[in-house]
Amino acid sequence: MPRLFVSSCLALALAAARVSAQSVALAAGGATLDLTFSGAVSPPVQAAAVAWTERAAKAVTVYYGRFPVAHVRILLRVGGRPGSGRTSGDDGARISVAVGSELRHGQLDLGGDDWIMTHEMVHLALPGVQREHHWLEEGLATYVEPIARVRAGELSAEGVWADMMEGMPRGEPGPGDRGLDGTPTWGRTYWGGAMYCLLADVGFREATHNRAGLETALRGILQAGGNIEQDWPIERVLAVGDRSAGAAVLQPLYQRMRSDPIPVDLDGLWLRLGLRRQGGTMSFDDSAPLAAVRRAIMSP
Repeated sequence: MPRLFVSSCLALALAAARVSAQSVALAAGGATLDLTFSGAVSPPVQAAAVAWTERAAKAVTVYYGRFPVAHVRILLRVGGRPGSGRTSGDDGARISVAVGSELRHGQLDLGGDDWIMTHEMVHLALPGVQREHHWLEEGLATYVEPIARVRAGELSAEGVWADMMEGMPRGEPGPGDRGLDGTPTWGRTYWGGAMYCLLADVGFREATHNRAGLETALRGILQAGGNIEQDWPIERVLAVGDRSAGAAVLQPLYQRMRSDPIPVDLDGLWLRLGLRRQGGTMSFDDSAPLAAVRRAIMSP
């Protein structure tokens, strides 16, 4: 057999082996990310998935100051309906996300859910809490994910504030509501939790004259060893966060919202932050009382 043909066959075999091995090791924020594919993918799809994972890791690292865990295993489930994800820490940090096996317009097919990897990585930065506090886990990921991506240069602040103005009302209490701990509906879990996080972020910044924000509290929790690989009672999570930020915000806000259907004057909050939306156009009022807070929330 000619040497050239043998070399060509060997090169093709090695390329196929790299794809069929389905494993790529990445480094981000001082951590190792082991990325594995559940099925065969083409090199372009693999490259797009790696780039997507790296972008998500960068955004989370920018927000938290480092990657939340030293090592995480990430499984990309190829085929089926893309978009679903799950994060756990019982046997080391793990993330599982469903993705498509093709590229759409040069991008990985995620069913429009390009946010999901960042969302799942945010889960890595909080200890596991009891089931009734699931709103904190999902609300935090819902709130932090787009802000982290703004700070990393992926999204615009205008677009994220517009999405918040549209989404936050879904977290308001409805008939029969029993507070965040007692109302495990989709709206209260994701958007009610996100609304709690927004109020906490604004509260920290008002109390400290913008010296600290929600990320200060979350970085403190992480620094104290609170990540997905640990289980903490919610009282410890909130106490460490308040202490780290230097203001009592998380704990009293939780006491108010945990079992009572506390409505939030979102329209008033948007005005105080200097958010103006007419039709599809978002504008900022820098003369608003909390304009500096609005800017700080989205700034690295």
